[in-house]
Amino acid sequence: MPQVELTAGFYRIEAEVAATQTDRVQGLMNRRSMAANHGMLFVFPEAERHCMWMRNTFLPLSVAFLDNDGRVLNIEDMEPQTDTSHCAAGPARFALEMNKGWFSAKGLKKGLQLGGLEKSPRPR
Repeated sequence: MPQVELTAGFYRIEAEVAATQTDRVQGLMNRRSMAANHGMLFVFPEAERHCMWMRNTFLPLSVAFLDNDGRVLNIEDMEPQTDTSHCAAGPARFALEMNKGWFSAKGLKKGLQLGGLEKSPRPR
């Protein structure tokens, strides 16, 4: 998958980009680890109330749902290997998955605007 550098406040994120339907479905499934300050950016064709789940995902993750402008709508913590739906609080154009607790450990909350999204591939 392509990669993009994002910023969240003073923090730099190296994110793989899931911009195709195949990549969005695969996500971080079957991975056993993810480096610090790395994540996966999901780019959706439309801003909708998208939901994520953790089937076949072995890493505990936190997901930030982002609007068209890259502003955080909500952040959800997700447990490995569950089918529980974690949904955007409003129309989301992006979702950023990071290691669980990454956002809270950095003091990042709803309303924060991420930088660098304009460099990500367009959804296909």
